[in-house]
Amino acid sequence: MAEEQYPARWGMVIDMNVCTGCQACVTACNMENNIPWVGEDDAGYGRTMHWMRIHRTWSGEELEAKPTFQPVMCQQCGRAPCEPVCPVFATVHSLDERINVQVYNRCIGTRYCANNCPYFARNFNWFDYSYQIPAPMNYYLNPNVTVRRRGVMEKCSFCVQRIHEVEDRAKAEGRAIHDGEVQSACAQACPVDAIVYGDLSDPESRVSAAARSQRRFVLLEELGTHPAVTYLKGEGNYGG
Repeated sequence: MAEEQYPARWGMVIDMNVCTGCQACVTACNMENNIPWVGEDDAGYGRTMHWMRIHRTWSGEELEAKPTFQPVMCQQCGRAPCEPVCPVFATVHSLDERINVQVYNRCIGTRYCANNCPYFARNFNWFDYSYQIPAPMNYYLNPNVTVRRRGVMEKCSFCVQRIHEVEDRAKAEGRAIHDGEVQSACAQACPVDAIVYGDLSDPESRVSAAARSQRRFVLLEELGTHPAVTYLKGEGNYGG
């Protein structure tokens, strides 16, 4: 019989003092989630499709200034501003994973959610980019992730497909999920271990311990969105 487990609250801690801005997390996210390369022309119109971006800030005197890098993605808000404005309930809060999910086959592309997201974490899919991929390059697509059509909003899903994979395996083996067993693509790819991903509802988990750091802060805390992503301040003491 499977061990009874509390509902997970998936979260992430990003150490800005460690992040080098290499963008390995951005690349891994793109590959894992079938995010298309839109090309220079569409990027020039602001139609980039990255689910993550790297903010760079500088601190110090001009000749000795040092950069601080801050990966930003959907903050998986506990009180998400994007949810109540969607007229077709395409962006909803999952009670099982306790994350904000996007239901693509409901989305009608109003972009109200993007207008109401204070983190600029949502992207509108302008074209059917997947149809432009020549064979056999289409075989690189991840079969566990939906290939989105044009006219829908998309964003970071906290690699929910990986959560389901581990949950199914743990259930079949009659056990609880181990700390660190679920890894988002960005956390797995980070070469300096700047991203920690796990269950925040487990006080003994690595991500919970990191979230209790004295250097912790969340983006736009004054808005009361209760993000699941926590940042640890870097040398420049950039506090969001």
